[in-house]
Amino acid sequence: MRPRLAEHRVIAEFRRGLPFDLDPFQTAACTALDDGRSVLVAAPTGAGKTVVAEFAVFLAMNDPSAKVFYTAPMKALSNQKYQEFVAAYGPDAVGLLTGDTNINSRARIVVMTTEVLRNMLYADSDLLPDLRFVIMDEVHYLADRFRGAVWEEVIIHLPPAVRLVSLSATVSNAEEFGDWLQTVRGDTAVVVSEQRPVPLDQHILMRTKLIDLFESSGTSDKHRVNPELVQMARYGGRTLNSRQMKDVGRYHSRGGRPQELRMDRAAVIRLLTERNLIPAIFFIFSRVGCDAAVSQVLRSGARLTTVAERDEIRAFVEERCRTIPDEDLAVLGYWEWLGGLERGVAAHHAGMLPAFKETVEELFRRKLVKVVFATETLALGINMPARTVVLEKLEKFNGEARVPITPGEYTQLTGRAGRRGIDVEGHSVIQWQEGLDPQAVASLASRRTYPLNSSFSPSYNMAVNLVAQFGRERTREILESSFAQFQADRGVVDLARKVRGQEESLAGYEKAMTCHLGDFKEYSGIRRELSDLERKGAGRAGSSSHGDRDRRQQQLTALRKRLRQHPCHGCSDREAHARWAERWWSLKRQTDDLRRQISSRTGAVARVFDRVTDVLLELGYLRVKGNDLVVEPAGRTLRRIYGERDLLVAECLRTGAWNELDAAGLAAMATAIVYEPRREDGSTSDRHLPRGAFRAALERTTTLWSTLDDLEREHRLPGSEPISTRLSSAMNRWAQGGQLDRVLQDADLAAGDFVRMAKQTIDLLDQLSVVADGPLGRTARTALDAVRRGIVAYSSVA
Repeated sequence: MRPRLAEHRVIAEFRRGLPFDLDPFQTAACTALDDGRSVLVAAPTGAGKTVVAEFAVFLAMNDPSAKVFYTAPMKALSNQKYQEFVAAYGPDAVGLLTGDTNINSRARIVVMTTEVLRNMLYADSDLLPDLRFVIMDEVHYLADRFRGAVWEEVIIHLPPAVRLVSLSATVSNAEEFGDWLQTVRGDTAVVVSEQRPVPLDQHILMRTKLIDLFESSGTSDKHRVNPELVQMARYGGRTLNSRQMKDVGRYHSRGGRPQELRMDRAAVIRLLTERNLIPAIFFIFSRVGCDAAVSQVLRSGARLTTVAERDEIRAFVEERCRTIPDEDLAVLGYWEWLGGLERGVAAHHAGMLPAFKETVEELFRRKLVKVVFATETLALGINMPARTVVLEKLEKFNGEARVPITPGEYTQLTGRAGRRGIDVEGHSVIQWQEGLDPQAVASLASRRTYPLNSSFSPSYNMAVNLVAQFGRERTREILESSFAQFQADRGVVDLARKVRGQEESLAGYEKAMTCHLGDFKEYSGIRRELSDLERKGAGRAGSSSHGDRDRRQQQLTALRKRLRQHPCHGCSDREAHARWAERWWSLKRQTDDLRRQISSRTGAVARVFDRVTDVLLELGYLRVKGNDLVVEPAGRTLRRIYGERDLLVAECLRTGAWNELDAAGLAAMATAIVYEPRREDGSTSDRHLPRGAFRAALERTTTLWSTLDDLEREHRLPGSEPISTRLSSAMNRWAQGGQLDRVLQDADLAAGDFVRMAKQTIDLLDQLSVVADGPLGRTARTALDAVRRGIVAYSSVA
């Protein structure tokens, strides 16, 4: 450990390079790192958590050989952090590793997606020596049900000497998560801040008036809803005078409640501009809605930029997009997009070409674009703060139904409001709509935390990698150290405490129903059995057969005889005892249910691992050797296949299902493997699928999937959805050199969605090029090069 004077010098030196002073939580976290500890920082969006990450990088770069990895959940965030570190330390010191990008991987600072680091750990990569820090940005992603397990895998398997810097949104159980990190990583400081660096003023936009959500009186509770807002909500967006308040009925009969309380978007932008509340982000939970909003504002004639700003915007955009051919620009709607940018308005969503999205982000940061209509993905990690955030609705479609946004989501969205060092305060504006309850909005805005719950579950790839390195028993112990089991075990402690309390009550009830004539528990059991049988008989009176009725009548007669012959039947206190007995039986049923819950939670993760290994044993990826498991050759292939369908890919390689495919056909098949169909996709017609070898390979792949799905369900695993070929025809055409407009038409996808799908396809083809034998590996490399062209290859980083 460093002497305290030296500690102060390092932090002071880092502080001198900042344009602002450190907040108390930042100082506490940096001090913990300088003490040689790991750290978990939980703070609101926009609070400045990344300063702690930058201090970890600063510490590593002050050591002659130390390395630091910066992991992020999204490629867009990885790209942004890469550019920031290059600006600070130079291109030679910084690398970038994502699924489809490899730049300077041996640099001392490497930015990567979390999946890349997980793969490096399982492969025992030669990039791991001298690693001092791993920064896990947006670590609360471990709650994500699709990708969250990767975060836990990394945390568990990092070498013990590596210190962890975990950056999280404000979660209600940060201390619990910190306790787990302390268990698996050693000495870990937990630093929690609820304080925003820029205060947030929250408003409701009702008709043409911005009304404070909370009462601003200095003597009032800061979370007390503004009485004026409550009154206006009640009376249709108007404040009533005393005469109107005396005759509310007459007021309503004269049409006091207006039909329309919402301004159109252009009018809202004019209002925000007049109040000096621009730049603003409007969150609209729909891509189509974002694009339509831009069109609506442009049709109104809005122009938010000066001539000089328009010239600067055009020059920047032309430089960013110079490599895109003119014919592709037209397909991508470039000219309409540029027109909006020049007037200071843009959309931002996952359907946009990544180069377009990154251009919008940079122009917004430069204060050239003034208004952005965005989906909620903008709130996740990207450094793009505004003065004001506008929420048009407080509900969104979650893929199945329209649901209210959660307090955590509200905090994440409004975290974009207020730019540190620029704004005195940030502003959130919620547009009024009929039925909006000010108290409910206030509750949403006041509750700033949500729980972090593990989504960890063993996969096939994880199982073979861990068995290869540690054997079965050590693997089970490792899995028992997951946050998922940690949370389950804590739940077990609470359940066990409840069981102990109920057992004491049961003993008391049992004492109260004690009968001097005999065993009243036995007697009450006969009574319960008799009443249950009578109730069932009444319910089935008209549907049971004559033989069933006879058998039931015989049972009833026998039970009534046993009841009358029981010694306790003649007790003078029989009914008093019976009341205590009923309480005993009811509580016993609850206690037995709690015991079953305890049994199901204890060792739950290891039980899933056992089922996974049973499947792998049956298929020959593992085999039993003595008291342990060993990995077979097919399992060694599976170790290097990462993805939702890892076992299906391994089976297709082992059985040669794809050996006859050409490059375009293999690209089409890889897309079918990685694509997750949307609910609205509907069924896919085989008519447009590639003919010949592809159809035969598809039939073999589908048969293998069906066999695996049956096997998984036999072993009480959830199985998987059938593969979808909805995009296979489009990817086949693209890999054959097809034109962008025709491919997007075939795919029925926005350009950004197609690029994202193509990059997932490239990631799988890259894995195949490494693990597949002979000709198939070469075909995969050819297919990868065929897919990585045109808009798929454009990148602001490379």
